[in-house]
Amino acid sequence: MENETNLLIDHVLFLLILIFSLGMISGKLASVLRIPDVALFLVAGIAVGQGLHLVTETSSSFTNQFILTVGSALILFDGGRNIRLAGLKRVWVTLSLLSVPGVLLTAFAVAAASRYVLGLPWLYALLLGAIISSTDPATIIPVFRQVRIRDKVRETVESESAFNDATGSILTFSIVAVILGTERVTIGGAIVDFVRSAAGGILVGLAIGFLLSYLVAHLRLGFLRDYTTIAMIVTGLGAYLFGEQLHVSGFMATFTAGLIWGNAGSFGLEMEDKRHEMTHFSDNITVIMRMLIFVLLGSQVNFGVVFDYLLPSLAVIAVFMLIARPLTVFVCALPDRKAKWERSELLFMCWVRETGVIPAALSGMIAGAGIAHADVIAAVTFLAILLTILLQASTTALVARKLGLEERGD
Repeated sequence: MENETNLLIDHVLFLLILIFSLGMISGKLASVLRIPDVALFLVAGIAVGQGLHLVTETSSSFTNQFILTVGSALILFDGGRNIRLAGLKRVWVTLSLLSVPGVLLTAFAVAAASRYVLGLPWLYALLLGAIISSTDPATIIPVFRQVRIRDKVRETVESESAFNDATGSILTFSIVAVILGTERVTIGGAIVDFVRSAAGGILVGLAIGFLLSYLVAHLRLGFLRDYTTIAMIVTGLGAYLFGEQLHVSGFMATFTAGLIWGNAGSFGLEMEDKRHEMTHFSDNITVIMRMLIFVLLGSQVNFGVVFDYLLPSLAVIAVFMLIARPLTVFVCALPDRKAKWERSELLFMCWVRETGVIPAALSGMIAGAGIAHADVIAAVTFLAILLTILLQASTTALVARKLGLEERGD
């Protein structure tokens, strides 16, 4: 038993050292090539997994599932923490529509394409749509640090990417519950369960977020102020854990808790002196989690399935990128008269919608749970991530420039 434990420890340490080393090299190369680092994390994973067989972690292993869960929770927490509620007053209608109805519209459009092109049963086609329907703050935010565009557009796209990750996660696990037979298949019941899971997650996130931020930031009672960054980790993971234990959305809970931390000043809790420290710490944590998630995803790609379904998968992704996304943007943004969206702004939002960390993590969780058709879903998710990052994220600056949305520095 002791020997097995030592072997497991050595295996995990080797895995971490290898992934972090690959991640640093890939990240440096990505900055030179000016492409999102996650694209090269995927390539590195493919090289050491399918190529050299140095990483053989299965999607159902404890190590893989633990990394996906912790990474997703912390990235969602950081996505919420980076949103400034004060800046969303002009676009809250658009944001609300994009974050819930928009995710559902994208999921159904992808599901329809998957049903008729890939031949997936409707429920599994909808599961695929739910998994890839959300955008990715972990990819979009770094891109917008390199490309300066109008604040209104940037804040909308960044906020949407954080909000709809939580929505996509709830929708995914609601469908999984139906597939596994733990929920009755009725439209009314599905809506009630969705609302209950989201609302419960919000309440848990509010409670945990307020409690921990109060203990950190209150002028007299903030006795955890010297441990602000550690308290952030406790908040993000604690909100997720409490949410799951109460059978509501842990992802929504951790996102809401992050939202409270990022806007603590609005509630009379001052953290401005800690903002640089928190940002630096959080940036490093999210980079580490991106490395782990995407290198592992690349190492687990089943190229036999990818090539078997390559053409129909590309057709589904074309619908996803060129039909579902523009349809979602125009349906959700045009009713918002207060935002006064310009045609160029809407076209930009149609193009910028990278798929990334949360879809990757959800795909891995589905595979680990032994869901039918998980191999096809994982293959399409992999291609969606790769293509949206290579085609959309890498051309964000060019599209912003062509549409007249890029702002020059002083």
